[in-house]
Amino acid sequence: MADRKDPRPCSIADALSLVGEKYSLLVLREVCLGNGRFDQLVRNTGAPRDVLATRLRRLTDAGILTKRAYSERPQRYEYRPTRAGLELEPVLMTLMAWGDRHLRTAADRPMVIEHVCGHELRPAVTCSACGENVRHEDLTAHPQAPGWTVSGPVTEPAST
Repeated sequence: MADRKDPRPCSIADALSLVGEKYSLLVLREVCLGNGRFDQLVRNTGAPRDVLATRLRRLTDAGILTKRAYSERPQRYEYRPTRAGLELEPVLMTLMAWGDRHLRTAADRPMVIEHVCGHELRPAVTCSACGENVRHEDLTAHPQAPGWTVSGPVTEPAST
């Protein structure tokens, strides 16, 4: 039986513990755009320098970013996404598209991403097996964590 005080085991929660803070995602946005130098990151994210340094260390320790020296005197570094970091780029693109649709008008979008085909990127989540767009009503969750169902932890039947 699952302890009711423990939250549901969840990969979303695990990912958010690493990248679920505003400045972490903004750092990822910037390094994916090619802006990996500390001063660029401060300017483009608006993060306080101490907060930014902490986020960069955490993202580097987690293997999401790499740190590379670009100057010896003075010693300066730039940050680049690792493969794991680049795998988060579609998440950023989907989040940006959601913000464009629900928080802005078409006239005030701050950035448009162009795909290599020459058209504006409109991210979509598709099933890798059939290629269909994913819709909520087409999904069925199958909890894999022992002691958990879709509705929550399994409870033991009341004794009589």
